[in-house]
Amino acid sequence: MKSNQLKEVALIQFALHGYQGASLAVLADKVGMKKQSIYAHFKSKEDLFISTFNDSLNNELDFIKRFIAENYSLSLKEILFSFFNEYLGRYQKNHNMSFFIRTSFFPPLQFEEQIKSGTNRFVNELESLSLEVFEEKKDDYNLNIAPESAMMSFLTIFDGLLVELLYGFPDRLQKRLNSSWDIYWQGIT
Repeated sequence: MKSNQLKEVALIQFALHGYQGASLAVLADKVGMKKQSIYAHFKSKEDLFISTFNDSLNNELDFIKRFIAENYSLSLKEILFSFFNEYLGRYQKNHNMSFFIRTSFFPPLQFEEQIKSGTNRFVNELESLSLEVFEEKKDDYNLNIAPESAMMSFLTIFDGLLVELLYGFPDRLQKRLNSSWDIYWQGIT
């Protein structure tokens, strides 16, 4: 139980302050334990960080799977545009998403390979889930476009919007979303 509480608090601390800025003393205090007691649950701060990252990765994939299941009856156009808006809109409100995205884009150097591995797993599963949607909804777009090409183009726009999310401002993100969406949808239909 305490392990899960530690990871919940660690997620927020890592999301707000990054790996370097997160304090185990603050984390322990928020959970109601002494700093030394953390080591009964995790070998080190590094172990806690990686465990928290792996949980956040699984949570992001679960969100995407739920989103697809809940919106599957909609048209492809509605699913895709809603996904952009809903996923990007979570960044300011959801510590899990902000921690996962920041850590994926800016991994602490000592964890770079582990984070890249997890991020690649996320991308591979996102591609697989998205491809299923594009294959099932292929009547919603130009039949001359292969589902994989339509999916890859969609995810390339998604990648660009994630960069804007991290480096830009909300109004510019919305402008880029609307502009790229209109051209993308015209292009595949």
